[in-house]
Amino acid sequence: MAVPTLLLISVIVFALIRLIPGDPALLMLGDMADPQSLADMRSSLGLDHSVVTQYLIWIKSVLSGDLGASISSRQPVLDLLVERFSVSATVVLVAVLLATLLATLLAVPVGLLAAWKQNSAMDLGLVMTATLLLSVPSFWLGLLLLYVFGIQLGWLPVIGYVGFGSDPMKALTYVVLPIVTLTLVEFGAIARMARASTIEVLRLEYIAHARAKGLSEGAVLWKHALRNAFAPTWTLIGLILGNLLGGIAVLETVFTLPGIGRLMVDAIFSRDYPVLQGCLLLITCIYVLVNLLVDLLYPLFDPRVKL
Repeated sequence: MAVPTLLLISVIVFALIRLIPGDPALLMLGDMADPQSLADMRSSLGLDHSVVTQYLIWIKSVLSGDLGASISSRQPVLDLLVERFSVSATVVLVAVLLATLLATLLAVPVGLLAAWKQNSAMDLGLVMTATLLLSVPSFWLGLLLLYVFGIQLGWLPVIGYVGFGSDPMKALTYVVLPIVTLTLVEFGAIARMARASTIEVLRLEYIAHARAKGLSEGAVLWKHALRNAFAPTWTLIGLILGNLLGGIAVLETVFTLPGIGRLMVDAIFSRDYPVLQGCLLLITCIYVLVNLLVDLLYPLFDPRVKL
């Protein structure tokens, strides 16, 4: 199903770009361009063909590894994506790693304990904390962290970016706040999912059977409930990458990071069709492929699923 999904995504991305108002040829040549120059530019960009023909030409180029050239900078789109995605990957992948680590070491155990003590003060506290983290917009949380740790305390820089290749330690200071922001936003969802899944599992018959055998509550939770309750949480962790990639444009604008999200925002303002199509296609393809990988890894985490 991943193959037709990717094909459908390419159609949607292509159609969405064509709904953006503005003429790329007019944007490149300026308002003073003569009609013949505009016609020649539209022909070179393939805009003089029908929409269906334009899509077929574009998808053929994409499958051959050619995403076209940027209208504004004339650089190959593939080179721009590789250059900018290295910055986004630094933030997003580390954030996903931290979110996964928190899910394993903190969020999932806390969710298990909250489900075990359902309706207790601890359970109420977890639900309130998770709901608060889910309710706070990522850009507002990022601005708040910038204000506290960057402006008030002066511990971390508030603008700019340094690559890891030039100065790893200094580069780390520039990505700490974006990573913390993304991790806090997603932590609430992971904790709530772990709690809900565990509550459902604790009601099943094999849990009652384990307790009837005289097993301690710790053994019931960690040996019997955890693996079965972790499967939906594992799916959510896979979806987190898609959420982070979707929200990275806002955070990169807030933290002035020159990543793929910032590239996509600039392409929207400049009506740069090829760059915008490339950014959207890359993000959605990664989303689909990561979820495919999550599905293939299910047998490792859920004992009820067999290859």
